[in-house]
Amino acid sequence: MDQGNYSRVTEFVLHGLSGPRELQLFYFAFFTIVYLSTVLGNLLIVFTVFSEPALHTPMYFLLSNLSLIDACLSTFATPKMIVDFLTEHKTISFEGCMAQIFFHHVFAGAEMILFMAMAYDRYVAICRPLHYATIMSVQKCTGFVLCSWLIGILHSVSQLVFIVKLPFCGPNNMDNFFCDLPLVIKLACTDTYVLEIRMLAYSDLMAMSSFVLLLISYTVILVTVRRRSSAGMTKAQATLTAHVTVVILFFGPCIFIYVWPFNDLTVDKVLSIFYTVFTPLLNPLIYTLRNKEVISAMQKLRRHKVSKY
Repeated sequence: MDQGNYSRVTEFVLHGLSGPRELQLFYFAFFTIVYLSTVLGNLLIVFTVFSEPALHTPMYFLLSNLSLIDACLSTFATPKMIVDFLTEHKTISFEGCMAQIFFHHVFAGAEMILFMAMAYDRYVAICRPLHYATIMSVQKCTGFVLCSWLIGILHSVSQLVFIVKLPFCGPNNMDNFFCDLPLVIKLACTDTYVLEIRMLAYSDLMAMSSFVLLLISYTVILVTVRRRSSAGMTKAQATLTAHVTVVILFFGPCIFIYVWPFNDLTVDKVLSIFYTVFTPLLNPLIYTLRNKEVISAMQKLRRHKVSKY
């Protein structure tokens, strides 16, 4: 297409959560509380793990990095959405839109890989306990974290490189509260069929393969746990239940949105909100409420802070 005959779109209009002024103010207060709770809750886990020597283990090292990614995942779009509740014209610049897409896929891709690292950690701890200290070294855990961020960046760049030079000449309205890749592609004023297939290949292959591998891993681990009966195995089963719950909450909406990404479904917007706003909040709640060691460490830190004053 000859782009010279069209004016380039410089901003996009977001219609994700529109409504009367009173409803907008309610959304502002509600999502502000959720966002602050998410960031503070996840950062509290990071601080607790690094402050408490008893939690200096591979499992909690990976958990603290998951919390850090969750804090980032909740930040790439939610603050913009909160500010938009107070404005009449909910717009985002073209550059800002591309930035949201980039960081969204960086954090989501990194979290997928980190989930696999956490599953591997639990597999070694339960299925090969005598070799756990040797296999799950500090170097290997650090490598897992660095690898998750690297793959997240590469995944995001592979997505963004296909759309950043697409011609956008109008319309520029999106029925979401952030720039989601499938919705942005639909706004391009050119044939995007091949690009849609590529995006499906990259996103679905990564999400589905990670999810299937995680399900297989946790199935093997749960079978091993059920074959053994001890207090340690009961604790391991509780930990695994938390892991599986978080994985399903993360991958469920993600897979649904990107398996049928080019249909105008209202449920997609609801799932986007759950996936980017509520899942990062639920993760620390699920892990901490079911983990006596983390709760005990938090209580110890609180008593230490109180005693200082």
